[in-house]
Amino acid sequence: MPFTLTIHYRNHQFQNPYLWIWYDGSTQQSDISLTGVDSFGLFYQVSVLRSTFHFKFKEGAGITGPWEPDQFNRDYSPLEQSGNALIPDEIWCQGDNAFIYHVEPRSPETESAKDFLKPLSFKSGVYIPETDGLSALGANVLSDGRMVFGLYHPNAARVYLMGSFNDWQRPGHDQPDPTKFIELKRYKGYFGQPNTWLIATDQAKVGDEYKFFVQGGVPSNRKKRFQQYFTDPYARGLGNDFKDNNSVIVDPTTFKWTDANWATPDISQLILYELSVYGFTEGDADIQPSNKGKFKGITERITNSYFDKLGTTALALMPLAEISTQQGPKTLGYNPSLFFTVERDFGTPNDLRDLVNTAHQHGLAVILDEVFNHTDNDFNPLWKMILEHPKEERNSEEGGLYFNGKTPWGNRLATEKLDVQYMLIDACKLLLAEYHVDGFRFDATHTDYMDHGFLQRLADELKQFKPNVILIAENLPNQSDLNRQGFDGFAQWCDPFHDKMKALLREGQFQGEFYNTGKLGDIFFFSKSIFASHTNNVVNYSESHDETSIPYEVGTNPILNQPATKDRKGRLGLFSAMVALGQPMIYMGQEFNAERDRNIVSFDWPSPPESNGFFQWAYRLIQLRKRYPALKLAGYNPADTGQFTWILGSWFGSNQGRGKKVIGWRSRPNQFAHDTLVVMLNFENHDVTVDTNFGIAGVWLKLADIDNVNDIPPNGQNEVKHPTAIRSNDGWYSRFTLPSSSGFIYKWEAPL
Repeated sequence: MPFTLTIHYRNHQFQNPYLWIWYDGSTQQSDISLTGVDSFGLFYQVSVLRSTFHFKFKEGAGITGPWEPDQFNRDYSPLEQSGNALIPDEIWCQGDNAFIYHVEPRSPETESAKDFLKPLSFKSGVYIPETDGLSALGANVLSDGRMVFGLYHPNAARVYLMGSFNDWQRPGHDQPDPTKFIELKRYKGYFGQPNTWLIATDQAKVGDEYKFFVQGGVPSNRKKRFQQYFTDPYARGLGNDFKDNNSVIVDPTTFKWTDANWATPDISQLILYELSVYGFTEGDADIQPSNKGKFKGITERITNSYFDKLGTTALALMPLAEISTQQGPKTLGYNPSLFFTVERDFGTPNDLRDLVNTAHQHGLAVILDEVFNHTDNDFNPLWKMILEHPKEERNSEEGGLYFNGKTPWGNRLATEKLDVQYMLIDACKLLLAEYHVDGFRFDATHTDYMDHGFLQRLADELKQFKPNVILIAENLPNQSDLNRQGFDGFAQWCDPFHDKMKALLREGQFQGEFYNTGKLGDIFFFSKSIFASHTNNVVNYSESHDETSIPYEVGTNPILNQPATKDRKGRLGLFSAMVALGQPMIYMGQEFNAERDRNIVSFDWPSPPESNGFFQWAYRLIQLRKRYPALKLAGYNPADTGQFTWILGSWFGSNQGRGKKVIGWRSRPNQFAHDTLVVMLNFENHDVTVDTNFGIAGVWLKLADIDNVNDIPPNGQNEVKHPTAIRSNDGWYSRFTLPSSSGFIYKWEAPL
């Protein structure tokens, strides 16, 4: 049945724009000239033949003039109310998109977002999102107590703030009260376009809950109106109702920091300890019950000097962003929903700040794991939050602006899009500024899942924001472009090291690696021939949250499945990570050789853990890594500088390891003989006898082997009269026996 409506059009390109209407299954078309002009732009009063139709705009009458592109073809259908068709008397559309609006889009302000925000005085200590220009997205506290709220939405017509402070009032409320509506204004933001919505208000206060209500550019609701309400993508926290997931206003300045003297260590000094917030204390009987599985549990353990006793220098926390999954033995946190929030199960934002502050007081850097490749598919506030085209609403494969494609774990974040990059970069900057963290580990950064142009820009932005920020990437297989200039590149989890170690330790095949001499020299010389440019580019590990523990993996070989063998192999794996060039990492529980399958964060802890014999050996070994520069060689090629010299290997002569799974080198970090160390390892399942070139005549002390670590004073009782000391008249020591699955560290101590 024919009906009449007014179509408003904000023209961006035509001199004499005409409206063109057509219908499905019909040759009937209409070519309609302009009716008039109003404050929005042009309008056309039209009589259409059906309630559903298509339309677009073109230059002049007829079919010869330039047209809007086909992606701007607009599909009109009526709204519905109480089951009856409701035909609006007017709709709005714009010449830069294909959306149809049932409310008049708000006109942009004359000033930009930056100009609006610049005069405002934000509370000191609040990070105001500023990547690619000041935007103040999220909820940010002003020094006068007011709040500034900001939302990025390039295709919205109107945006409202609703919350506990205005009875959640907004258009379409069951009992609307327009006097309580809080409408945001539209400013030019990213790309110089009117896409940033802002409001400064004194109605909201810290602790209040809120959401944004968006009209236009979003999927239709149950009443077929194009309007939705959203959790704030920049929310610092969420409310306690896991159904509503309201955003919460957080003041990040209430915590009193005492880490002013802390300095993020150079990456060459890192000994990383990866842990799950939940799993690290959930199974420990020595932790206060209310603190188990929470930030406070880690803080309690730091305060009780656990890491002072262990010796690691950096905590690598598994993801902290809000997830929908309930915490449990297999909950890893790699399904984030938002990137500025702190997981409610772990505690409050200030609990995390207290953890970081306490860590810094105990000499520990804090590195957060960021999952920027995909999001949670169950609770996903970003999914279809910003439609780029109306057709995305009904396409289950398209999630709007923030997504592009799939990953094996969920919907792939569109990290190739600049506005998505801005959000993720701002998330990192906020964590650096408001939580004082020292750096980040980025999950699954292979080009299949993440744009490397984004990662390069991220590194540039963060190093400018915090020059000594620590950047670590998981990238399987390791891609060399993340090295950047080497010293300033991403430190990558070294997959060649891990996989080869697992093959060697289980004496069989693992992930394409074999129990042979292949790559043995490469993995200990920071995989330079494989992917790395500088020692800073490598993190060596034999266990992680993604991988089985060494005793578990060794136990998969029936010949080796016995406690004594698992203990020895576990020690050799940890020993190898501590002596290899690059930065070592251990996974929680590895310090007492915990046996567990991959992707398990809960296990029984010794009580207390530091009473465990494996722990005591690991602590003393880690102290050697911290004390001796020869175990922390750094640079592009320490062999070229004379600091590193191979002395054993399968490529040497028959008396120095030919064809054997043995490796050895001399490390001389400077001109002082006293700082020279020799490292030797045997991965054979039998003894190997070698002639060893220590390189300097004199007395060499055995600092460590697989069973014992004994440093010189004040860290030990080793000295030149110790029965394990070696004496060499010419720098050589003949017929040295490397027992099965063994490792040694020797130190030059004195001339004969």
